[in-house]
Amino acid sequence: MALTFRGGIHVSEHKNARKTPIEIFPAPKFVYIPLSQHIGAHAKPLVKAGDIVDKGQIIANNEAGLCCPVHSSVSGKVVSIEKRMLQTGVQTDFITIENDFENRFHVSVKPFGKKINETTSAEIIEIIKNAGISGMGGAMFPTYAKIQSALNKVTTLIVNCAECEPYITADHRLMIEHPEMIINGMKILLKTLGLKIGYIAIEDNKLNAADAITDAAAKSKMVEIKILKTKYPQGDERQIIYALTGKELPSGKLPADFGCIVFNAGTCAAVCDAFISGMPLIDRIVTVDGDCIITPKNLRVPIGTPVSEVIEYCGLKKEPQKIIKGGPMMGLAVFDLLNPVTKGTTAILAFSEKSAIKDSTECIRCGKCVAGCQMRLYPAYLAMFSQKEDLDMCEKYDVFNCVECGCCTYICPAGVPIVQHIRTAKGRILENRRREEAIKSAKQAEAPTAPDKYPGRSAAAKPESNIKDKDE
Repeated sequence: MALTFRGGIHVSEHKNARKTPIEIFPAPKFVYIPLSQHIGAHAKPLVKAGDIVDKGQIIANNEAGLCCPVHSSVSGKVVSIEKRMLQTGVQTDFITIENDFENRFHVSVKPFGKKINETTSAEIIEIIKNAGISGMGGAMFPTYAKIQSALNKVTTLIVNCAECEPYITADHRLMIEHPEMIINGMKILLKTLGLKIGYIAIEDNKLNAADAITDAAAKSKMVEIKILKTKYPQGDERQIIYALTGKELPSGKLPADFGCIVFNAGTCAAVCDAFISGMPLIDRIVTVDGDCIITPKNLRVPIGTPVSEVIEYCGLKKEPQKIIKGGPMMGLAVFDLLNPVTKGTTAILAFSEKSAIKDSTECIRCGKCVAGCQMRLYPAYLAMFSQKEDLDMCEKYDVFNCVECGCCTYICPAGVPIVQHIRTAKGRILENRRREEAIKSAKQAEAPTAPDKYPGRSAAAKPESNIKDKDE
């Protein structure tokens, strides 16, 4: 029996590219590489305009905070470094590189040279960090930091191969064509975390992929395949953990707090590539689909390739009204076609007006959004409070526990954009908190300091400096 979780919905799959083998996308003339492709501190440029760079060379990093190095996906000349907006609304530096088409690899791109059994956890973490790997399912959390935070805490490693969003088939094709990369990457992660066995979780609409993984595992005792019921959002890490272990993560808790860690299939393959060949994360598999696309494809695309060139490669049969990076449920609309493919880009979808727009009316109180919410929230209430700008009630009804999976919006017969209202409420609450914190900090800075009882005397000479606290 397939494993599953409470709530969720079954969405129309539209997996049009599931039988389409992965193609190598030809590197473009220019790549536009953003320096914020991960959760954490923005990377800082290590190159300047006019510099010649090689493929796989680190071009930006930030050792001061949580950060992933950024690498050049082509060899060529740095044209410019300028600030631009990501589709998330975040402004960051972009490094524009003109491709010289020499495909010249940097000297740092080379195999690690040690066998996995001879390698320490610290060495593997350093390899993953230097390769710039962040979560490739869309979360984009730095993989090295995820591992560090889980050391000596976790007992269960799960490889997330659910790929439950409609249209996206990138991981499906990766499992069929390169299952050994996923398995070897998982084994490297098991070694790093000191674990003996890992679980590969696959939805039951991808049984051919499960067969490919099983054959590649060759009866390894380190690999166990788990079949999940096809349901959205089965790929959410909270739901996949519950389906496999029965553990329910409370709000504010991390998987590592309950002995679990989850990695995406693409992340495992990238870890394997970094260890075996020394190749950093400079490209990724992207599904291109939607009712405007002539030929849906799965493409291996260099990081920094503009969305416009990827769409042009697959062809348009009609003018799209909306282009989305990621899946239709949780992806973000693209407002600039020069916006590039990043480490977290799972798909590029082009939709016509008929597919993109859904008429909206008032909530009819049917309760379908409540039944479909796997986080056990009241989405209709949250949307209503958000529209009324009643942020206190939004917080009372746990607005920040919403994972923005989109089930409520999809299932709503009235077409209410529930997730949009919830995102708006979250943004307003966070903005208010930032404003209050800034006011508090300003007041503290303006507060007068107590007068010095002993002006002109050193701290050692002041009587109170010799009195020790009783707890010392």
